[in-house]
Amino acid sequence: MFKLSNFWAIEVKNLFKQTFQENFKELVQANANFRLLIVTQFYPPDYAATGQLIQELSTQLSKENIQVSVFTGQPGYAFKQKQAPTYEENGLLRIKRSRAAQFWSKRVRGKTLNGIFFCVRALLHLLRSARKNDIVLLTTAPPFLSTVGYIANLLFKLDYVCLVYDLYPEVAIELDIISPEHPITKLWHKLNSLVWQRSKKIVVLSDTMKERIVARHPQVADKISIIHNWANADWIVPMAKKHNWFARQHGMDCQFTVLYSGNLGRCHDLETILGTIKLLKKESVRFVFIGAGAKHDLCRQTVAELKLNNCIFLPYQDRKNLPYSLTACDLALVSIAPGLEGVVAPSKLYGIMAAGRAIAAICEPHSYLRNLISDANCGACFDNNSSESLAEFILTLSNNPRKAIELGDAGRKYMEQYFTPRIIAKQYSEVLAPTSQSAFVTELSPNNF
Repeated sequence: MFKLSNFWAIEVKNLFKQTFQENFKELVQANANFRLLIVTQFYPPDYAATGQLIQELSTQLSKENIQVSVFTGQPGYAFKQKQAPTYEENGLLRIKRSRAAQFWSKRVRGKTLNGIFFCVRALLHLLRSARKNDIVLLTTAPPFLSTVGYIANLLFKLDYVCLVYDLYPEVAIELDIISPEHPITKLWHKLNSLVWQRSKKIVVLSDTMKERIVARHPQVADKISIIHNWANADWIVPMAKKHNWFARQHGMDCQFTVLYSGNLGRCHDLETILGTIKLLKKESVRFVFIGAGAKHDLCRQTVAELKLNNCIFLPYQDRKNLPYSLTACDLALVSIAPGLEGVVAPSKLYGIMAAGRAIAAICEPHSYLRNLISDANCGACFDNNSSESLAEFILTLSNNPRKAIELGDAGRKYMEQYFTPRIIAKQYSEVLAPTSQSAFVTELSPNNF
């Protein structure tokens, strides 16, 4: 009899706990400040930088008592995982993935088709869920995704915010893919004007990007907010190379190491880097390239043809290894190709700062990177094609490793002061917040029962 009564006591307790958890979940969702839908093509397990950033942003915004839903695609750049769950939920964060897989994701035509198909699926999702959200945040992944927000606003008066990671069609123009006078270019500019004028806000990553937009579309100047990218300083922390398994595994702990981590594509300045590698071929300096991209392959080929033995090339690493790969160097490179200032903004900068590593940035004289790195006192900037100056800076630090450490420490402190997920999420919440918000949920926890 005692065992039977004990059994029912446990069952009643479990039922009560389950019921409370369900009610608590509904209470939390009902009392969220507002309901935000984020639409982006890439999201982990994809290793695309935009996806990683959106994951961190959505997680942090949900901690700010915002109900966040993410609509995204299936992995196209993941290591081994070709399919991800179509639905995930964690507190106030929900992730909905399209069921359709991506194809030919490494080819330009494949990327374009994937982008078009994702926009269609995103529009259908918005048509079904528009009244369940207060506002939509749309990225430029793919570049024409913001038109989905424009259509939803026309149909449902749903507010939307455009998050500009890369500025199109300027990217295509600067890379000579299309001409400034091409009909597609003119149509794209017209669409941008319509979409941005109807948007609630436009978020850009740098002051030079804002300047680019305002120069062509002055009517949207008051809508633009500059919000930098960020890095998680609790996850990426400084680490001495001698204690870093990644550095030891790849021989990066034995000599001064210069790292280029991430995509090395057409928007980045490889020529200046290659010139520096040639100048330092007889010095005790090793260059390490981790990632992929059109110029990554070109760099590997050129190094092999010139028989340079001061470089190693590694593929993209699993995300869990990032805190170790970023701290396996003494100096890290950031670059923007000539003509692309204000068109792109390298997100790798903030992870390097979190890792406490000195930075050498290759960019144009008016780049936003110059003021940022100068204010942080975390490195130096070099004009495009200034290989000699960059080589001299690298030799200076290799002969004075204490200076490299001091620069890295300064960058880390600056990043903790301005570019943490919590600080940046606060800025986003201010931009995204509707005019009226519901009250904060009371601090209850179902785990206490």
